[in-house]
Amino acid sequence: MPYVKENFGELGRNWGWVLALGIVLVVAGVIGLGMTATLGLVSMLYFGFLMLLAAAFQLVAFVRSKGWRDGFWGLLIAVLYLAAGLIMVFDPLLASATLTLLIGSSLIAIGVLRVLMALSLRGTYGWGWTLIGGLLVLALGGVVVSGWPVSGLLFIGLIIAIEIILSGFSYIAVALAARDAHRSW
Repeated sequence: MPYVKENFGELGRNWGWVLALGIVLVVAGVIGLGMTATLGLVSMLYFGFLMLLAAAFQLVAFVRSKGWRDGFWGLLIAVLYLAAGLIMVFDPLLASATLTLLIGSSLIAIGVLRVLMALSLRGTYGWGWTLIGGLLVLALGGVVVSGWPVSGLLFIGLIIAIEIILSGFSYIAVALAARDAHRSW
């Protein structure tokens, strides 16, 4: 497949930096696989502080918008941001357990719906893949929920570590494609 130099601009000459970024992300993600609970805990704290920041800005907007007819809704949103942020910061284990239960339950529901969709498509081209996908998502949701609440930090940390690894491989692929495009011109 030919590479178009214009797609990469200066990256073609500087592809090594993006390759290095990809390698660092893959290594960080692999390290993260060994410390999934820590990743889960840190992510809960991070999102908790973001929620507190959002609450502060929402409160300022409410105070600064006297006379706004629907401003009360903004105040309620600020209170919810504040409550969620405080829970995430002061009890990240509870936050991660709650989030994991929600994700696991959602996966089970999605799996069931996908299986039902596959059964309604039975006999059409590709319906088996839909069935297999639904069963796998259903099983994943079952694993997450059956390991709950212990799976809380581990599951969230695992997802983050996998995402970091996949991002790393993506950057590596882009860097190599940019290198090849640069060399072909």
